[in-house]
Amino acid sequence: MFYLSLIEHTLRLPPHLLHLPLDEAIKMELETLFLDKVIAKLGLCISVYDIRSIKGGFIFPGDGASTYTVEFRMIVFRPFVGEIIVAKLKESDANGLHLSLGFFDDIYIPVHLLPSPSRFESYPNNRNQGRWIWDFGEAEEAQSEEPRFVIDGTDLIKFRVHSVIYPSIPLEQPEDSKPFAPMVITGSIDYDGLGPVSWWEEAEMVQDES
Repeated sequence: MFYLSLIEHTLRLPPHLLHLPLDEAIKMELETLFLDKVIAKLGLCISVYDIRSIKGGFIFPGDGASTYTVEFRMIVFRPFVGEIIVAKLKESDANGLHLSLGFFDDIYIPVHLLPSPSRFESYPNNRNQGRWIWDFGEAEEAQSEEPRFVIDGTDLIKFRVHSVIYPSIPLEQPEDSKPFAPMVITGSIDYDGLGPVSWWEEAEMVQDES
């Protein structure tokens, strides 16, 4: 999930940071440039781990800033396909689930990667929002007034990474469209042990009792 990546970057150090020790000033500027940003194929930048080398310090004519070539290691978030991750439910609609890790929100579970068979139950006061229900077990139990296997945000959700994509930046974006996401994770919970963690805790308790 988390990796150390070695990066080389040509850095312009603003004059207002020159009073600081060089390592400290360069780390501050690197954090300003990279933290919470996504680098395509590399992942989401979490923290500057260390600085391996600093070269240069040239001041170009007409510019009061010095320019350095910096080699540093960055902690990045880059899940791999097949990895199991636990997240919180952020939103649930007819298209599936939207999950969040707190520091990263662009995680989606589409309908075809939910447990089968599943059905969507919209809220009376908001037809666009609702909860997903896994109709597992006997037909009478599945259609009971309060289903057992509900995805409603009360539990953490364990999912398997199905794909990680880095969309190209659009040249134009409609006003009513969602904000651009530079990294999107698609997950699946259509497998034993995945989904709300309480589903499987209950199953383990029943198994232990038997």
